[in-house]
Amino acid sequence: MLSQKRNALIESLRRTGSCLVALSGGVDSAVVAKAAVLALGDRAVAFTGRSTSLATGELAAAQAVAQAVGIRHVVESTLEIDRPEYVRNARDRCYHCKSELYGRMQAIAADLNIDVLVNGANADDLGDYRPGMQAAGEARVQSPLAECGISKDEVRALAKAWDLPVWDKPAAPCLASRIAYGEEVTPSRLRMIDEAEIWLKELGLGELRVRYHKGDLARIEVPTSGLARLLEGDTRERLVRRFTDIGFKFVTLDLEGFRSGNLNQLISIEPLVAGSKGRTG
Repeated sequence: MLSQKRNALIESLRRTGSCLVALSGGVDSAVVAKAAVLALGDRAVAFTGRSTSLATGELAAAQAVAQAVGIRHVVESTLEIDRPEYVRNARDRCYHCKSELYGRMQAIAADLNIDVLVNGANADDLGDYRPGMQAAGEARVQSPLAECGISKDEVRALAKAWDLPVWDKPAAPCLASRIAYGEEVTPSRLRMIDEAEIWLKELGLGELRVRYHKGDLARIEVPTSGLARLLEGDTRERLVRRFTDIGFKFVTLDLEGFRSGNLNQLISIEPLVAGSKGRTG
């Protein structure tokens, strides 16, 4: 079954004639980039946007993926932080971010005479709240993983079979996704989140988030198995001191543990049309 979906993925990319892949450095876009190279050779190109919302290490991860799959890699700055609608951080923030990304990709594709833009949205993404879906639809971005019915677990299986270095990499959404809706996205807040997460990762923790809430409050999410670790010995005191130095006024530990995308619980989620091709966020 997976081999059939793999073949369908490669064939769908072959039909594009040429494509520009939105490469984040995560497993989904890595699999699309690999399939694009198998389907199109040097007619496949990858693009990564460099911005203030990109966590430390993610650009390097994307560059490593591009090298591993053998795809030409274009890196340019994206300027979503200059968009007032993005800074405002309403529930449609991701739409404005993706509009900037896909607009930049459209310009690059035109310069390189590339026919189609593609992203890494998979079949599981279609049921989540993703306002970037609208931006992808408007830019006519195709989502070959979703269109071939390939789930997240199947993406990881393909990545492992292709020996991609990110096959087991945890999801790493942009830093702005950590800021509670209604709190402005600013370079200083993005920096605070990034530095705080780097410090926690240096403790050896895996999946984690530092959420920013009103009043410079940090809400730390780690797997429940790691909660005690942050409270033992002098770790709690060092954590509070480091977060205070970074700029947080209050430091809290979420006892429910790590939950990807949980800030969406704070808004009323309305279903989005998931049937349009190439929508992601």
